Amino acid sequence: MKGTRDRAVAHRPTVAVALGSGGARGIAHVAALEAFDDMGIRPVAIAGTSMGAVIGAAYGAGMEAREIRSHILTVLRKRSNVVANLLRARVGRFADLVLRGRGNPVLLDPEILLELFWPPGMPKAFEDLAIKTIVVATNYSERNEAVFQSGPLTAAVAGSMAIPGLFRPVESAGGLLIDGGAVNPLPYDHLFGLADIVIAVDVTFGGRSRARRAPAPVASMFGAAQIMQGAITAEKIKRRAPDVLVRPKVESFGLLDFFRSGQILRAAEPMKEELQAAIISQLKTARTA
Repeated sequence: MKGTRDRAVAHRPTVAVALGSGGARGIAHVAALEAFDDMGIRPVAIAGTSMGAVIGAAYGAGMEAREIRSHILTVLRKRSNVVANLLRARVGRFADLVLRGRGNPVLLDPEILLELFWPPGMPKAFEDLAIKTIVVATNYSERNEAVFQSGPLTAAVAGSMAIPGLFRPVESAGGLLIDGGAVNPLPYDHLFGLADIVIAVDVTFGGRSRARRAPAPVASMFGAAQIMQGAITAEKIKRRAPDVLVRPKVESFGLLDFFRSGQILRAAEPMKEELQAAIISQLKTARTA
């Protein structure tokens, strides 16, 4: 009897999840991870880009999704503390720009910022994570995708989230790293072969814009990046789609709407039931195959 039960457990379908880029919209990934926790499902692998890498690494470290939710809401509750942390992560000073013509007083160091906002006690290396985690960044020097699943964790995740114009690039042994959304906004392709069921959470999809006026320069820059990321993801899905694709309804939020984290999480709630139903369907199919 025990042997039969052990064989059933051994053949239980495995699940892996990809969390994509999208700035503040990526907070919605927490709701997807809560769906796994509520079902008692532990992914065997996580792949993340940009904000998806930030949240994916925290989950990969062994945190429960509700702990991540609580941490995000706590950190962002006091704007004065957030502003203080942003100032600490600032690369240059206004004097550098005005007097010396160099530096950028707005540009942030993503490694410093990540350490300031990540939950305390985060592992320093991929090898110390509880779940296999893959982080995707863009190698600006080589003009290609940079994939990390071993070695220092902070530099890889910081590079993955280093949005040009907002963060300075992260130096690595292979070159300069910038936002992974430039090459692979939804890195589910790195999970094929690692699990029976590959799930992707896409927060870049926003449908058609309702804006009638020309956007501000910064908004147009970030909007153009999201259009590009959506186009890359659409082409990937045409070639080979994940087993499950969910898109939380967060298109009304901007890339930098971090102070609306509570609203983003509420908007993502309906996606949890959709995801759970899709997982149950996939598990039944996998078991009968």
